[in-house]
Amino acid sequence: MAFQIKPNKKETDNKTIRFPLALINKIEAVIDDKDISFSGFVIQACEYALENMETTQEENSQTDKS
Repeated sequence: MAFQIKPNKKETDNKTIRFPLALINKIEAVIDDKDISFSGFVIQACEYALENMETTQEENSQTDKS
């Protein structure tokens, strides 16, 4: 499934992380005309990465068992 930006508001906590300036510029360019905050985009991107990483790990586990 391709990454799709979607509106989403959940209970949150603050975390401080550092981004390379080039990555910040790329993210801001992508979200410029979207109804989403920088934080919202980063949260969705992380969720997408985790969901797909888990799928990949599950596939590898199943392949190893074969």
